[in-house]
Amino acid sequence: MEKLSPSSNWPVYGHEATRAIEKNLQARSATPLMQSAGLATARLAMALAPHAQRIWVAAGPGNNGGDGLEAALHLQRWGKSVQVSMINAKSGRPPEAQAAWLRAQAEGIQLTHELPTLWLNQMSPLDLCIDALLGIGSNRPLSPEMQNWVKAMNASKAQVLAIDCPTGLDPESGQVLKDAGEAPIFVCAHHTLTFITAKPGLFMGHGRDACGQIWLENLGHNPADCTETPQARLNRQSPRPSKTHASHKGSHGDVAVIGGESMSESGLGMTGAAVLAATAALHAGAGRVFLSLLSGQTTHGLPPDLMQRAWQTLDLEHLYGVCGCGGGQSIGNVMPEVLLRSAHLVVDADGLNAIAKDEALQSLLAQRANTQATVITPHPLEAARLLKCTTADVQSKRLKAAQDLASLFKCTVVLKGSGTVIAAPNQTPRINTSGNGLLAIGGTGDVLAGLIAARMAQGLEAFEAACSAVAQHGQIVNDWPEAQALTASRLARQLF
Repeated sequence: MEKLSPSSNWPVYGHEATRAIEKNLQARSATPLMQSAGLATARLAMALAPHAQRIWVAAGPGNNGGDGLEAALHLQRWGKSVQVSMINAKSGRPPEAQAAWLRAQAEGIQLTHELPTLWLNQMSPLDLCIDALLGIGSNRPLSPEMQNWVKAMNASKAQVLAIDCPTGLDPESGQVLKDAGEAPIFVCAHHTLTFITAKPGLFMGHGRDACGQIWLENLGHNPADCTETPQARLNRQSPRPSKTHASHKGSHGDVAVIGGESMSESGLGMTGAAVLAATAALHAGAGRVFLSLLSGQTTHGLPPDLMQRAWQTLDLEHLYGVCGCGGGQSIGNVMPEVLLRSAHLVVDADGLNAIAKDEALQSLLAQRANTQATVITPHPLEAARLLKCTTADVQSKRLKAAQDLASLFKCTVVLKGSGTVIAAPNQTPRINTSGNGLLAIGGTGDVLAGLIAARMAQGLEAFEAACSAVAQHGQIVNDWPEAQALTASRLARQLF
């Protein structure tokens, strides 16, 4: 068993691949995997709550419930006071789960089909709840009964250990399993023990909030020997490019930021977005940074290191461009030439919206793949516009959405959000696990766009530049002082 580091390069497998690996493991194992999983759960439970006076296991009707029953067997044998509540199995339990149930009965485990309300009220922070309700097989909204059990678990003072995946969470996407209009209900675990493989939903969407510390018990699976292709890998923070003594400003590339529509165009001045991207590129170490405001205005009070130029005068063929930040409606007039001429380009925000509305721009973007490097950085709504689907479609299949965009436009894609996904043609996608809710403010995406361009200017290929920038962008926020408010401008100045 190991504690999964968010910054590891660990492979992530989807449901089908995990089931195939599990089947192969079981064929080679003399012991049922459920019994091994139960033992691993019990061992972790003892490590997390060694002084627990009460342990409540909420067991579902399937194999996840069987894992919980097996864990209860060991915990009771080791002297712990254990009570198991079981959701009624309407269509019968799977064979291994049924065997675990019979073993628990024979062992004298307290089994009930009701919430142990008195027991829960008496639990302390030293005690433990084990969520064994659904696991990775869950794919539909919770029943009213299961919702009540989840609420009771979350309301308990005890620690919560989820087996394989917190109940209520889609293990593929990290989204909450609920009907339209329902409030999200899911187990908020302090720890999650996942078996055999790491699942993508643990690192995306609500999974970032639901799982707590993630542990992996491989049950004998060795990723190095696996024939199944990982669905993704966790994004590892890599060393930032260094500057040698013999280098000069021309050694680290010129970044040009094009955007910033004036107030007169739409009644909403957006020059700040372009300034944020330029400031980020400057602090991240680009050799020189040019700011080209579509407003045509010269902005005073900027760092003297930023050079302002009209975008028409830029040598796009030799620059690392960022286009779209605060571009508004005006950016549409700029995009054709920028897409045609720019050797290296990051497209963000209104640049993406302009492309989504114009099939000619979409063709120009895809044609860049032959000789020009491109990174696009959509948030889920922008991704939905580009894919002509809904935001819910994107969020329910984040990995697929990112890969579809990469295939459609033949470029590197940074699909932003909880568990940002970085995808590119012929690359295994990365799921980024740095960052937190502090990033949910205006301007942080502009900072990321500038940072990606700076990393490209410093010599990284588009995909690696995106991976490096996303990891650093999130880690700075993870390390942000609690007593200091985060703003996008402060974030940009913190880069290096």
